[in-house]
Amino acid sequence: MRIRCPYCGERDNGEFSYLGDAAPQRPDGLEASAEAMHDYVYLRDNPAGTIRELWYHASGCRSWLVVTRDTRTHAIESVEPARDVARARRSGEAA
Repeated sequence: MRIRCPYCGERDNGEFSYLGDAAPQRPDGLEASAEAMHDYVYLRDNPAGTIRELWYHASGCRSWLVVTRDTRTHAIESVEPARDVARARRSGEAA
């Protein structure tokens, strides 16, 4: 599988570290219940199909990226800097 880094161009996935689903949002640690923190840390969906994932370009520019990928075929639809996705999420845009 090859990932097109917005900064470095197309690279082998061996240069990247996979973190997981990009959708979960961390609860406020000071206000969150133990159950909410447990669910955030341990409960994840494992869909067959398109998912947005966090990847870290460890052997390249060291940027966090959000990769939209089909888990059945590994076909990558898009790659975005995680910073842009987080800004859009905070401003209420569809991200």
